[in-house]
Amino acid sequence: MLNKAPRLKSTIKTKAKGNINVRPASEAMIELLTLLFLNSLAEEAKAKAFEEKSATIRAQHVRAVSKVGLCSQHCINNTIM
Repeated sequence: MLNKAPRLKSTIKTKAKGNINVRPASEAMIELLTLLFLNSLAEEAKAKAFEEKSATIRAQHVRAVSKVGLCSQHCINNTIM
């Protein structure tokens, strides 16, 4: 397993809306949070594949987990606001 996602910093900067200045500490925090999210997504996809008795983690497992995770996070954000 890779210790660091390839080209993560450039991906974050290109996906950012507009021309924003991000301080180095904030950039590091964004990168760490992204890696943490990807790690948790991979763990959940692994569990989903195990539930379906599959030896391989497929795209369908990641999609199913991301839908549940994003929908639950969206519902939590709406109840707070």
